[in-house]
Amino acid sequence: MTDTGARRRGRPPRAESADTRDRILAAAREEFSERGYEKSTVRGIAKAAGVDSALVHHYFGTKEQVFAAAVEVAVAPALDAPDAVADAPLDQVGERLTRFMFGVWENPTTRMPLLAVVRSAVNNETAAAVFRRLVAAQLLRRIAAQLDVPDAELRAELAAAQLVGTAMLRYVIKVEPLASVDVERIIARVAPVVQGHLTGP
Repeated sequence: MTDTGARRRGRPPRAESADTRDRILAAAREEFSERGYEKSTVRGIAKAAGVDSALVHHYFGTKEQVFAAAVEVAVAPALDAPDAVADAPLDQVGERLTRFMFGVWENPTTRMPLLAVVRSAVNNETAAAVFRRLVAAQLLRRIAAQLDVPDAELRAELAAAQLVGTAMLRYVIKVEPLASVDVERIIARVAPVVQGHLTGP
């Protein structure tokens, strides 16, 4: 007699799938944030999520693939940046982009998961490669495509370097007075530099 309640080990009912995936991703971000990429394990992520490690492999595959999924969720708000500047006049894209990106960093809800993946990317080349592929494909190239200027990809990368470098010092390394100064002062100083990278001579 077949047990109709039996399920394959490690696989929840379909209705629970989205919730389980979300729990795994949340646990993964916590693990990567606290332990870094190298010291995090699929088993540790599974334990933190309250699931079997086989289920983590079922949904995401390898640790690198788990990290890639966690990165994509964490940086999703920042990946909307090209849309935020899509309708801006060319001479305003620097201010729009700078304000949008610091808005993402200033919001605790979006900042915490972003910090988790950035810390891992800084300390591990595999994690950095995953982060780099995602940001290059979904952020920098989309911004570059909107610029009717020579060397658009290089300009987009330089603008991103300005924004990421400032964000690292303020939110990750917490260098003073940059870490405590009002964000509007930062935007006022950084935006013209970003504008110069994007549209300057």
